[in-house]
Amino acid sequence: MHDHATQPTIAQRAFFALLYLSEGAPIGYIWWAMPTRLRAAGMPVEQVAALTSLLTLPWALKFLWAPAVDRLRNRRWGYRAWITLAQVLMGVTLLPLALLPLSEITGIVTLLLISHAVAAATQDVSIDALAIATIPDDAFGRVAGWMQAGMLVGRATFGGLALTAEQWIGSQAVVLILIGCIWFTLAVVWLFPLDHIKANARPDSDRTFVVALVSVFKRRATWFGLAIALIAGAGFEAVGGLMGPFLHDRGIDKESVGLFFALPVVLCMIVGSLIGGWAADRWGHKALVQSSILAIAVAIAVLVAADLNTSGIALMAAAAPIYLALGSLTASSYALFMDLTDPAIGGTQFSAFMGATNLCEVWSIALAGAIVAKTDYPIAFGCAAAISLIALPLVPFARRAHTLPK
Repeated sequence: MHDHATQPTIAQRAFFALLYLSEGAPIGYIWWAMPTRLRAAGMPVEQVAALTSLLTLPWALKFLWAPAVDRLRNRRWGYRAWITLAQVLMGVTLLPLALLPLSEITGIVTLLLISHAVAAATQDVSIDALAIATIPDDAFGRVAGWMQAGMLVGRATFGGLALTAEQWIGSQAVVLILIGCIWFTLAVVWLFPLDHIKANARPDSDRTFVVALVSVFKRRATWFGLAIALIAGAGFEAVGGLMGPFLHDRGIDKESVGLFFALPVVLCMIVGSLIGGWAADRWGHKALVQSSILAIAVAIAVLVAADLNTSGIALMAAAAPIYLALGSLTASSYALFMDLTDPAIGGTQFSAFMGATNLCEVWSIALAGAIVAKTDYPIAFGCAAAISLIALPLVPFARRAHTLPK
Protein backbone atom coordinates (compact mmCIF):
# COMPACT_ATOMS: atom_id res chain seq x y z
CA MET A 1 0.00 0.00 0.00
CA HIS A 2 1.33 3.43 -0.95
CA ASP A 3 0.33 5.76 1.84
CA HIS A 4 2.38 8.61 0.48
CA ALA A 5 2.05 7.98 -3.24
CA THR A 6 3.37 10.73 -5.45
CA GLN A 7 0.47 12.59 -7.00
CA PRO A 8 0.91 12.93 -10.77
CA THR A 9 -0.43 16.25 -12.05
CA ILE A 10 -3.52 16.42 -14.23
CA ALA A 11 -1.31 17.81 -17.00
CA GLN A 12 1.06 14.84 -16.78
CA ARG A 13 -1.77 12.34 -16.90
CA ALA A 14 -3.42 14.20 -19.79
CA PHE A 15 -0.10 14.28 -21.65
CA PHE A 16 0.30 10.50 -21.64
CA ALA A 17 -3.43 10.01 -22.29
CA LEU A 18 -3.08 12.16 -25.41
CA LEU A 19 -0.03 10.21 -26.56
CA TYR A 20 -1.95 6.97 -26.12
CA LEU A 21 -4.91 8.45 -27.98
CA SER A 22 -2.55 9.09 -30.89
CA GLU A 23 -1.63 5.37 -30.63
CA GLY A 24 -5.19 4.12 -30.33
CA ALA A 25 -6.64 6.20 -33.16
CA PRO A 26 -4.69 4.57 -36.02
CA ILE A 27 -4.93 1.12 -34.38
CA GLY A 28 -8.70 1.47 -34.24
CA TYR A 29 -8.88 2.59 -37.85
CA ILE A 30 -6.52 -0.04 -39.24
CA TRP A 31 -7.69 -3.00 -37.16
CA TRP A 32 -11.42 -2.21 -37.05
CA ALA A 33 -12.44 0.20 -39.83
CA MET A 34 -9.92 -0.59 -42.57
CA PRO A 35 -10.90 -4.28 -42.98
CA THR A 36 -14.47 -3.14 -43.69
CA ARG A 37 -13.24 -0.63 -46.29
CA LEU A 38 -11.03 -3.21 -47.99
CA ARG A 39 -13.83 -5.75 -48.15
CA ALA A 40 -16.18 -3.12 -49.58
CA ALA A 41 -13.52 -2.28 -52.19
CA GLY A 42 -13.62 -5.89 -53.39
CA MET A 43 -10.68 -7.50 -51.58
CA PRO A 44 -11.45 -11.19 -50.90
CA VAL A 45 -12.31 -11.87 -47.29
CA GLU A 46 -9.43 -14.33 -46.87
CA GLN A 47 -6.98 -11.62 -47.96
CA VAL A 48 -8.56 -9.13 -45.58
CA ALA A 49 -8.21 -11.62 -42.72
CA ALA A 50 -4.61 -12.43 -43.66
CA LEU A 51 -3.68 -8.73 -43.82
CA THR A 52 -5.34 -7.99 -40.48
CA SER A 53 -3.38 -10.82 -38.86
CA LEU A 54 -0.16 -9.62 -40.47
CA LEU A 55 -0.64 -6.11 -39.12
CA THR A 56 -0.65 -7.40 -35.53
CA LEU A 57 2.86 -8.83 -35.84
CA PRO A 58 4.80 -5.56 -35.33
CA TRP A 59 3.16 -5.12 -31.91
CA ALA A 60 3.98 -8.70 -30.96
CA LEU A 61 7.58 -8.45 -32.22
CA LYS A 62 8.42 -4.87 -31.26
CA PHE A 63 10.72 -6.08 -28.47
CA LEU A 64 13.17 -7.14 -31.22
CA TRP A 65 14.01 -3.55 -32.18
CA ALA A 66 13.10 -1.92 -28.85
CA PRO A 67 16.79 -2.08 -27.75
CA ALA A 68 17.55 0.53 -30.41
CA VAL A 69 15.08 2.92 -28.76
CA ASP A 70 16.64 2.27 -25.35
CA ARG A 71 20.29 2.55 -26.38
CA LEU A 72 20.42 5.01 -29.27
CA ARG A 73 19.78 8.07 -27.15
CA ASN A 74 21.79 11.13 -26.17
CA ARG A 75 21.12 14.69 -25.12
CA ARG A 76 19.95 15.67 -28.61
CA TRP A 77 18.19 12.46 -29.57
CA GLY A 78 16.00 11.14 -26.79
CA TYR A 79 12.59 9.58 -26.39
CA ARG A 80 10.87 12.66 -27.81
CA ALA A 81 12.92 12.34 -30.98
CA TRP A 82 11.99 8.66 -31.33
CA ILE A 83 8.30 9.51 -30.85
CA THR A 84 8.59 12.30 -33.43
CA LEU A 85 10.25 10.09 -36.02
CA ALA A 86 7.65 7.36 -35.50
CA GLN A 87 4.68 9.72 -35.72
CA VAL A 88 5.98 11.47 -38.83
CA LEU A 89 6.33 8.09 -40.54
CA MET A 90 2.89 7.04 -39.28
CA GLY A 91 1.34 10.04 -41.01
CA VAL A 92 3.40 9.73 -44.20
CA THR A 93 2.42 6.08 -44.70
CA LEU A 94 -1.27 7.03 -44.39
CA LEU A 95 -1.11 10.02 -46.78
CA PRO A 96 -1.77 7.96 -49.95
CA LEU A 97 -4.98 6.70 -48.33
CA ALA A 98 -6.03 10.31 -47.75
CA LEU A 99 -5.11 11.64 -51.19
CA LEU A 100 -6.13 8.81 -53.52
CA PRO A 101 -9.18 6.54 -53.80
CA LEU A 102 -8.56 3.15 -52.25
CA SER A 103 -9.26 1.45 -55.58
CA GLU A 104 -6.19 3.15 -57.10
CA ILE A 105 -3.71 1.99 -54.45
CA THR A 106 -4.95 -1.52 -53.71
CA GLY A 107 -1.67 -2.92 -55.00
CA ILE A 108 0.45 -1.08 -52.44
CA VAL A 109 -1.99 -0.81 -49.55
CA THR A 110 -0.43 -3.84 -47.81
CA LEU A 111 3.04 -2.26 -47.92
CA LEU A 112 1.67 1.06 -46.66
CA LEU A 113 -0.19 -0.49 -43.75
CA ILE A 114 2.69 -2.75 -42.68
CA SER A 115 5.07 0.23 -42.78
CA HIS A 116 2.59 2.19 -40.71
CA ALA A 117 2.27 -0.66 -38.20
CA VAL A 118 6.06 -0.87 -37.72
CA ALA A 119 6.24 2.91 -37.14
CA ALA A 120 3.26 2.76 -34.76
CA ALA A 121 4.78 -0.12 -32.78
CA THR A 122 8.01 1.90 -32.48
CA GLN A 123 5.99 4.87 -31.23
CA ASP A 124 4.43 2.55 -28.65
CA VAL A 125 7.85 1.41 -27.43
CA SER A 126 9.07 5.02 -27.17
CA ILE A 127 6.03 6.29 -25.26
CA ASP A 128 6.14 3.41 -22.79
CA ALA A 129 9.87 3.89 -22.23
CA LEU A 130 9.36 7.64 -21.69
CA ALA A 131 6.62 6.95 -19.14
CA ILE A 132 8.75 4.48 -17.21
CA ALA A 133 11.70 6.90 -17.23
CA THR A 134 9.76 9.96 -16.01
CA ILE A 135 6.72 8.90 -13.96
CA PRO A 136 7.30 8.39 -10.21
CA ASP A 137 7.17 4.68 -9.40
CA ASP A 138 4.22 5.00 -7.03
CA ALA A 139 2.15 6.86 -9.64
CA PHE A 140 2.36 4.20 -12.37
CA GLY A 141 -1.18 2.96 -11.77
CA ARG A 142 -2.96 6.28 -12.14
CA VAL A 143 -1.02 7.30 -15.23
CA ALA A 144 -1.51 3.83 -16.77
CA GLY A 145 -5.26 4.23 -16.22
CA TRP A 146 -5.29 7.53 -18.08
CA MET A 147 -3.14 6.07 -20.85
CA GLN A 148 -5.62 3.26 -21.38
CA ALA A 149 -8.51 5.71 -21.35
CA GLY A 150 -6.82 7.71 -24.11
CA MET A 151 -6.16 4.54 -26.10
CA LEU A 152 -9.81 3.48 -25.84
CA VAL A 153 -11.14 6.89 -26.89
CA GLY A 154 -8.87 6.83 -29.95
CA ARG A 155 -9.91 3.30 -30.90
CA ALA A 156 -13.61 3.96 -30.44
CA THR A 157 -13.49 7.21 -32.40
CA PHE A 158 -11.53 6.01 -35.42
CA GLY A 159 -12.44 2.34 -35.21
CA GLY A 160 -16.20 2.62 -34.96
CA LEU A 161 -17.40 6.19 -35.47
CA ALA A 162 -15.10 6.66 -38.47
CA LEU A 163 -17.17 4.32 -40.63
CA THR A 164 -20.28 6.33 -39.81
CA ALA A 165 -18.50 9.63 -40.50
CA GLU A 166 -17.44 8.40 -43.93
CA GLN A 167 -21.08 8.59 -45.03
CA TRP A 168 -21.00 12.39 -44.65
CA ILE A 169 -17.41 13.52 -45.24
CA GLY A 170 -15.90 10.61 -47.19
CA SER A 171 -13.22 8.08 -46.31
CA GLN A 172 -10.30 10.22 -47.51
CA ALA A 173 -11.35 13.10 -45.23
CA VAL A 174 -11.49 10.69 -42.29
CA VAL A 175 -7.90 9.60 -42.96
CA LEU A 176 -6.81 13.25 -43.19
CA ILE A 177 -8.36 13.89 -39.78
CA LEU A 178 -6.57 10.81 -38.45
CA ILE A 179 -3.22 12.09 -39.77
CA GLY A 180 -3.97 15.48 -38.22
CA CYS A 181 -4.61 13.78 -34.88
CA ILE A 182 -1.28 11.95 -35.08
CA TRP A 183 0.73 15.01 -36.12
CA PHE A 184 -1.00 17.43 -33.75
CA THR A 185 0.45 15.57 -30.80
CA LEU A 186 3.97 16.31 -32.07
CA ALA A 187 3.61 19.88 -30.83
CA VAL A 188 2.48 18.61 -27.44
CA VAL A 189 5.41 16.18 -27.29
CA TRP A 190 7.90 19.03 -27.57
CA LEU A 191 6.06 21.76 -25.67
CA PHE A 192 5.09 19.76 -22.62
CA PRO A 193 7.62 20.25 -19.79
CA LEU A 194 8.68 16.75 -18.74
CA ASP A 195 10.13 16.02 -15.35
CA HIS A 196 13.73 14.87 -15.20
CA ILE A 197 14.67 11.51 -16.63
CA LYS A 198 15.49 9.06 -13.85
CA ALA A 199 19.22 8.71 -13.34
CA ASN A 200 19.18 4.95 -13.87
CA ALA A 201 17.38 5.38 -17.21
CA ARG A 202 20.61 6.56 -18.88
CA PRO A 203 23.10 3.71 -19.39
CA ASP A 204 26.45 5.42 -19.96
CA SER A 205 27.94 2.80 -22.28
CA ASP A 206 27.11 -0.16 -24.47
CA ARG A 207 28.58 -2.45 -21.84
CA THR A 208 26.34 -1.03 -19.12
CA PHE A 209 23.32 -1.42 -21.39
CA VAL A 210 24.15 -5.04 -22.23
CA VAL A 211 24.80 -5.85 -18.56
CA ALA A 212 21.42 -4.35 -17.64
CA LEU A 213 19.70 -6.34 -20.39
CA VAL A 214 21.29 -9.63 -19.38
CA SER A 215 20.72 -8.99 -15.68
CA VAL A 216 17.02 -8.25 -16.11
CA PHE A 217 16.35 -11.49 -17.94
CA LYS A 218 18.22 -13.42 -15.27
CA ARG A 219 15.82 -12.22 -12.60
CA ARG A 220 13.09 -14.59 -11.53
CA ALA A 221 10.69 -11.64 -11.19
CA THR A 222 10.99 -10.96 -14.92
CA TRP A 223 9.91 -14.49 -15.78
CA PHE A 224 7.10 -14.40 -13.24
CA GLY A 225 5.96 -11.16 -14.89
CA LEU A 226 6.01 -12.79 -18.32
CA ALA A 227 4.04 -15.76 -16.97
CA ILE A 228 1.44 -13.43 -15.47
CA ALA A 229 1.16 -11.55 -18.77
CA LEU A 230 0.73 -14.84 -20.60
CA ILE A 231 -1.99 -16.25 -18.30
CA ALA A 232 -3.80 -13.58 -16.26
CA GLY A 233 -5.89 -12.20 -19.10
CA ALA A 234 -7.10 -15.57 -20.42
CA GLY A 235 -10.62 -15.11 -19.08
CA PHE A 236 -11.40 -11.71 -20.51
CA GLU A 237 -9.48 -12.34 -23.75
CA ALA A 238 -11.55 -15.44 -24.47
CA VAL A 239 -14.83 -13.75 -23.57
CA GLY A 240 -13.94 -10.51 -25.33
CA GLY A 241 -12.77 -12.28 -28.47
CA LEU A 242 -15.96 -14.33 -28.74
CA MET A 243 -18.47 -11.84 -27.30
CA GLY A 244 -19.73 -10.77 -30.72
CA PRO A 245 -20.41 -14.30 -31.97
CA PHE A 246 -21.83 -15.23 -28.53
CA LEU A 247 -24.39 -12.41 -28.54
CA HIS A 248 -25.25 -13.08 -32.18
CA ASP A 249 -25.81 -16.78 -31.50
CA ARG A 250 -28.07 -15.82 -28.59
CA GLY A 251 -30.35 -13.98 -31.02
CA ILE A 252 -29.15 -10.39 -30.63
CA ASP A 253 -29.03 -8.43 -33.91
CA LYS A 254 -25.72 -7.10 -35.17
CA GLU A 255 -26.78 -3.44 -34.84
CA SER A 256 -27.39 -3.92 -31.12
CA VAL A 257 -24.10 -5.78 -30.77
CA GLY A 258 -22.28 -2.94 -32.53
CA LEU A 259 -23.89 -0.36 -30.25
CA PHE A 260 -22.93 -2.45 -27.22
CA PHE A 261 -19.26 -2.44 -28.25
CA ALA A 262 -19.23 1.24 -29.24
CA LEU A 263 -20.72 2.64 -26.03
CA PRO A 264 -21.15 0.46 -22.89
CA VAL A 265 -18.03 -1.65 -23.47
CA VAL A 266 -15.74 1.33 -24.09
CA LEU A 267 -17.27 3.32 -21.22
CA CYS A 268 -16.88 0.43 -18.78
CA MET A 269 -13.27 -0.11 -19.78
CA ILE A 270 -12.44 3.59 -19.39
CA VAL A 271 -14.08 3.80 -15.96
CA GLY A 272 -12.41 0.54 -14.90
CA SER A 273 -9.00 1.79 -16.06
CA LEU A 274 -9.24 5.09 -14.19
CA ILE A 275 -10.59 3.59 -10.96
CA GLY A 276 -8.29 0.57 -11.15
CA GLY A 277 -5.21 2.72 -11.74
CA TRP A 278 -6.04 4.93 -8.77
CA ALA A 279 -6.77 1.95 -6.53
CA ALA A 280 -3.58 0.19 -7.61
CA ASP A 281 -1.44 3.12 -6.49
CA ARG A 282 -3.34 3.39 -3.23
CA TRP A 283 -3.49 -0.27 -2.20
CA GLY A 284 -0.67 -1.80 -4.20
CA HIS A 285 -0.24 -2.88 -7.81
CA LYS A 286 -0.02 -6.58 -7.02
CA ALA A 287 -3.11 -6.50 -4.80
CA LEU A 288 -5.17 -4.88 -7.54
CA VAL A 289 -3.92 -7.32 -10.16
CA GLN A 290 -5.07 -10.22 -8.00
CA SER A 291 -8.38 -8.54 -7.16
CA SER A 292 -9.03 -7.78 -10.83
CA ILE A 293 -8.30 -11.36 -11.91
CA LEU A 294 -10.77 -12.61 -9.31
CA ALA A 295 -13.34 -9.97 -10.29
CA ILE A 296 -13.17 -11.01 -13.94
CA ALA A 297 -13.61 -14.68 -13.02
CA VAL A 298 -16.64 -13.84 -10.87
CA ALA A 299 -18.11 -11.62 -13.60
CA ILE A 300 -17.68 -14.41 -16.14
CA ALA A 301 -19.46 -16.80 -13.76
CA VAL A 302 -22.34 -14.31 -13.51
CA LEU A 303 -22.52 -14.11 -17.32
CA VAL A 304 -22.56 -17.90 -17.60
CA ALA A 305 -25.39 -18.08 -15.03
CA ALA A 306 -27.30 -15.31 -16.82
CA ASP A 307 -26.97 -17.22 -20.09
CA LEU A 308 -29.19 -19.92 -18.58
CA ASN A 309 -32.03 -17.55 -17.68
CA THR A 310 -31.88 -14.32 -19.69
CA SER A 311 -31.40 -12.99 -23.20
CA GLY A 312 -31.19 -9.76 -25.17
CA ILE A 313 -30.36 -6.57 -23.30
CA ALA A 314 -30.26 -8.39 -19.97
CA LEU A 315 -27.51 -10.64 -21.28
CA MET A 316 -25.47 -7.65 -22.45
CA ALA A 317 -25.99 -6.03 -19.05
CA ALA A 318 -24.61 -9.18 -17.43
CA ALA A 319 -21.53 -8.96 -19.67
CA ALA A 320 -20.77 -5.30 -18.93
CA PRO A 321 -19.04 -5.87 -15.53
CA ILE A 322 -16.44 -8.04 -17.27
CA TYR A 323 -15.24 -4.99 -19.17
CA LEU A 324 -15.23 -2.88 -16.00
CA ALA A 325 -12.95 -5.43 -14.33
CA LEU A 326 -10.92 -5.68 -17.54
CA GLY A 327 -10.12 -1.97 -17.36
CA SER A 328 -8.94 -2.42 -13.78
CA LEU A 329 -6.74 -5.39 -14.66
CA THR A 330 -5.24 -3.55 -17.63
CA ALA A 331 -4.23 -0.49 -15.60
CA SER A 332 -2.99 -2.43 -12.56
CA SER A 333 -1.09 -5.05 -14.57
CA TYR A 334 0.60 -2.37 -16.68
CA ALA A 335 1.63 -0.64 -13.46
CA LEU A 336 3.00 -3.94 -12.15
CA PHE A 337 4.98 -4.51 -15.36
CA MET A 338 6.36 -0.96 -15.06
CA ASP A 339 7.45 -1.86 -11.52
CA LEU A 340 9.38 -4.84 -12.88
CA THR A 341 10.96 -2.85 -15.71
CA ASP A 342 14.46 -1.46 -15.41
CA PRO A 343 14.31 2.12 -16.79
CA ALA A 344 17.67 1.57 -18.51
CA ILE A 345 15.97 -0.88 -20.87
CA GLY A 346 12.39 0.33 -20.40
CA GLY A 347 11.32 -0.04 -24.01
CA THR A 348 12.77 -3.52 -24.41
CA GLN A 349 11.60 -5.09 -21.17
CA PHE A 350 8.13 -3.55 -21.17
CA SER A 351 7.69 -4.55 -24.83
CA ALA A 352 8.44 -8.14 -23.83
CA PHE A 353 5.67 -8.01 -21.24
CA MET A 354 3.28 -6.55 -23.81
CA GLY A 355 4.26 -9.24 -26.30
CA ALA A 356 3.30 -11.86 -23.74
CA THR A 357 -0.12 -10.24 -23.29
CA ASN A 358 -0.60 -10.39 -27.07
CA LEU A 359 0.25 -14.10 -27.00
CA CYS A 360 -2.31 -14.55 -24.21
CA GLU A 361 -4.95 -13.13 -26.53
CA VAL A 362 -3.91 -15.47 -29.34
CA TRP A 363 -3.92 -18.76 -27.40
CA SER A 364 -6.93 -18.04 -25.20
CA ILE A 365 -9.23 -17.09 -28.08
CA ALA A 366 -8.04 -20.07 -30.13
CA LEU A 367 -8.62 -22.43 -27.19
CA ALA A 368 -12.04 -20.99 -26.40
CA GLY A 369 -13.07 -21.21 -30.04
CA ALA A 370 -12.07 -24.88 -30.18
CA ILE A 371 -14.04 -25.62 -27.01
CA VAL A 372 -17.13 -23.80 -28.32
CA ALA A 373 -16.99 -25.87 -31.50
CA LYS A 374 -17.29 -29.08 -29.42
CA THR A 375 -19.48 -27.88 -26.53
CA ASP A 376 -20.86 -24.37 -25.96
CA TYR A 377 -19.87 -20.87 -24.88
CA PRO A 378 -20.39 -21.28 -21.09
CA ILE A 379 -17.89 -24.15 -20.88
CA ALA A 380 -15.34 -22.26 -23.00
CA PHE A 381 -15.70 -19.10 -20.92
CA GLY A 382 -15.49 -21.06 -17.67
CA CYS A 383 -12.33 -22.91 -18.74
CA ALA A 384 -10.58 -19.68 -19.74
CA ALA A 385 -11.53 -18.00 -16.46
CA ALA A 386 -10.24 -21.00 -14.50
CA ILE A 387 -6.89 -20.88 -16.33
CA SER A 388 -6.52 -17.16 -15.55
CA LEU A 389 -6.74 -17.97 -11.83
CA ILE A 390 -3.42 -19.84 -12.14
CA ALA A 391 -1.78 -16.40 -12.25
CA LEU A 392 -2.92 -15.56 -8.70
CA PRO A 393 -0.15 -17.40 -6.80
CA LEU A 394 2.45 -16.06 -9.24
CA VAL A 395 1.77 -12.39 -8.53
CA PRO A 396 3.53 -12.20 -5.11
CA PHE A 397 6.79 -13.33 -6.75
CA ALA A 398 6.75 -10.38 -9.18
CA ARG A 399 8.91 -8.16 -7.00
CA ARG A 400 9.92 -4.71 -8.21
CA ALA A 401 13.57 -4.17 -8.95
CA HIS A 402 14.65 -0.79 -10.30
CA THR A 403 18.40 -1.19 -10.30
CA LEU A 404 20.98 -0.62 -12.96
CA PRO A 405 23.88 -3.08 -12.62
CA LYS A 406 27.33 -1.57 -12.39
